Amino acid sequence: MKFSKSLYTTGIQCSKALWLKKYKSKVLAPIDESAEARFKTGHTVGELACDLFPNGVQVDFNPNLEHMVKETKKLLDSGVTVIYEAAFSFENTLVIVDIFEIDSEGISIYEVKSSTSLKDIYLHDVSIQYYTLQNLGYKIKSANVVYLNSNYVRGDELDIKELFVVEDVTQTIISIQETVPTNLQIFQTYLADRETEPNIDIGKHCKNPYECLALDYCWRVQRDIPDYSIFNIFNLGSKKQIELYSQGIVDVDDIPDGFEMTVNQKAAVDNYKSKQTFIDKTSIKEFLKTLIYPIYHLDFETFQQAIPEFKGLSPYEQIPFQYSLHIEYEDGRLEHKEFLAEDGADPRYELSKSLVENIPSNATMLAYNMSFEKGVIRKLANLYGEFTYDLMSIHDNMQDLMVPFQKKWYVTPSMQGSYSIKYVLPAIVPEMEKAYKDLDLIHNGGEAMNAYANMSNLPYEEKMAYRKALLEYCKLDTLAMVEIYKCLKKSI
Repeated sequence: MKFSKSLYTTGIQCSKALWLKKYKSKVLAPIDESAEARFKTGHTVGELACDLFPNGVQVDFNPNLEHMVKETKKLLDSGVTVIYEAAFSFENTLVIVDIFEIDSEGISIYEVKSSTSLKDIYLHDVSIQYYTLQNLGYKIKSANVVYLNSNYVRGDELDIKELFVVEDVTQTIISIQETVPTNLQIFQTYLADRETEPNIDIGKHCKNPYECLALDYCWRVQRDIPDYSIFNIFNLGSKKQIELYSQGIVDVDDIPDGFEMTVNQKAAVDNYKSKQTFIDKTSIKEFLKTLIYPIYHLDFETFQQAIPEFKGLSPYEQIPFQYSLHIEYEDGRLEHKEFLAEDGADPRYELSKSLVENIPSNATMLAYNMSFEKGVIRKLANLYGEFTYDLMSIHDNMQDLMVPFQKKWYVTPSMQGSYSIKYVLPAIVPEMEKAYKDLDLIHNGGEAMNAYANMSNLPYEEKMAYRKALLEYCKLDTLAMVEIYKCLKKSI
């Protein structure tokens, strides 16, 4: 078997995942929309990074990778000095180098990543390329990882030299070269047996550095790990989790009463075991007294751009494109206002303008996990001076609906020790869970983000369908906050 960069790094994370990918791929989770979006982003970033090395020649992708190897050799024989997607094969490896540069001193290889930092797994990615080229007799001058600069802020024009970081990792790659043939031998040994699935236990590696596509198979199917288990209480890999798992304890109900835990961990376990709801009525009542009608329930939807298209943005900065606003009056009356930007243009100015038009300066603002909404508003206030005062009034008047759950004033076993709205909402307003499932096209924030980011590429009728779906989804988010607030009021 020929090992590509992706197969090699899959094996580095887990040899069992590599075996499943080769011989039992049906148990792997399908690639979802979020993963597809990440692949697309990686391709876009990779193409732009080529501009750092102009006048190169692209080797077109071919499913027959050996054909790409032959095309690469033809280009090198003809004197081409910069090749994009250059392919090389040596014994049991076949790698594609994102950017291959050759001069009188040797060659330089550049692995392009769409992240904003250098991760350890990238070094393994580069090491298999280095191993292949070195064994083919190339003199390697440098090995590099190219990634996005999180500190870059776009001006009127995109400056790709500032957008990208080119980090020389040559010495690190040299230091781990001796591990490559060892790893390849280990992988080949596992793969030589087509019938016997590797007996590798679950652990931290299942989600690090990437969530494995075999996660559900290894955890749920093979080991019957419940949705809420010891892994939800303790950080995976912690000594406490390992201690319990090694004793065959997975279910929270089976944790011994005397098992040493932190105060918060013990409280979560005790509540789950009790199967009872705990409500601190006094604290909730004091919290509710701070909210003065009318109450403005606010929720943003945002998207990100790896390559910032608009002035003042950094890579992957949250860009608000939509909000929903439910205004709740003391008599129970609800008023709804909303904004959804047109696609293909910077949405921030019009969204800011709409916010200050719809929210008075003295309004009681309510958000769930308000740090996110506050962060969005602060950036808008810094960007648009004409709206700074009004936006910061909204910011300063905001309170957090998450507090009663975060502080454990309201706890139910079905919240599974979490205060995330993902767990709180179905626990105390179960009918809302069905409402989200019944939505068309968009059912969560990830789908909303991907839909808006891709909207410019859609035909008109499909675009209109997605716009309608975005409005319905975001409206439900703030309606959910209204329902949670009602439950808090009823609890006292």
